[in-house]
Amino acid sequence: MIEAIAHLKQSIANGKHWYIAILESIALWGPPEEFHCERHYRYLIEEQAFDWLLLAERLCEEIAHFIPEEERVALLFGTPPFELTNEEFEVLIGKEKYMAHLNYFYGIVAEEALQLAIEMEIEKEQHSIACLCDAQDPFQRIYGNSEFALLHRFREEKGYSQNESIIISELKEFTYWLFKYRIETCDPTRVASDTKKALDQLAKLQDARRELNESVGYGD
Repeated sequence: MIEAIAHLKQSIANGKHWYIAILESIALWGPPEEFHCERHYRYLIEEQAFDWLLLAERLCEEIAHFIPEEERVALLFGTPPFELTNEEFEVLIGKEKYMAHLNYFYGIVAEEALQLAIEMEIEKEQHSIACLCDAQDPFQRIYGNSEFALLHRFREEKGYSQNESIIISELKEFTYWLFKYRIETCDPTRVASDTKKALDQLAKLQDARRELNESVGYGD
């Protein structure tokens, strides 16, 4: 951690672009989680899924005065100041973290997109005159059980308290657990179909974000 932050500050002092400096510092970062300024940062979920944007947010705090605020906010919402190829990104953050990043992408980001896609499907069905069925829980349709029952099972397996509320880090872990649960329990053909549906939904969200950025002049 100390080495990563030192590299970040030295790189900025040497004139390197802040985004590249942060990615290089991510490659040097060690702790999978930490408490910083009374906040718990959990970068690695289940020792498999790496939330690189959360670590980028943490590192941005170290060089806040050197980053244009609009660029920092855009990055944390998934829009970097410039695009890198997957190969360039992998080289900068390192192969191990890149593979863990892919786990996070498919296991959490895409899984959330799948849940949204199914929720929108159900909403569309409810507005269809031809649909006479009752509303269906998206979790029931995807995983074959209610969100409440699945969360209870997840917490029981992990030994967590059955609280009424859920914090962000636990929600991410629960989503990753749902991803693995779906892979293990669903037919492979259904898994492939749902994965495509999730990626299509992500593409729509990315297009909408790009149009919004263009409308407000970001990147001009």
